[in-house]
Amino acid sequence: MPTVIGTTGDTRVLFVCANNVCRSPIAEGVFRVAAWREGLYEVVADSAGIFAGHAGQRADPRAVRAARARGYDLTRIRARQVTAADFARCQWILAMDESNLRALAAMSPPSYAGHLGLLMDLVDGSAIREVPDPYFGAPARFDEVVNLIESACSALAARLAAGAEWSR
Repeated sequence: MPTVIGTTGDTRVLFVCANNVCRSPIAEGVFRVAAWREGLYEVVADSAGIFAGHAGQRADPRAVRAARARGYDLTRIRARQVTAADFARCQWILAMDESNLRALAAMSPPSYAGHLGLLMDLVDGSAIREVPDPYFGAPARFDEVVNLIESACSALAARLAAGAEWSR
């Protein structure tokens, strides 16, 4: 279920990874806080996965722990698959890696006028373009992922607070 930071949900941001159990739920949780700090109370934050294999499941416990250690709550987030309706309702669709972005681009209708891109591309001067998948790695990988996502979500929130429009 998407998290409405405010009441009207004028802007909708969707974070996408492979299965929606690690990176994209972390991004949803981190962005909620970053948006709130920027005074973006009417932004809707959501996350989804390219694949449906984990639909309905909670975020990976390692992701929940790493996020909780930094003050982010992922407990209400449940995995779901990206749908065609996401392109109709979300102005920002941000992928964690190139593979996710290619899959999203293949699903995207020609009429989609929002921003479809990599989350890390929002961080000025970053040489890192992808958020690595920590699923098969050591627990410390989840902390690294939170670090990357924090910088990107802060950049996105600042960009939205400054009134930036999306671009393709």
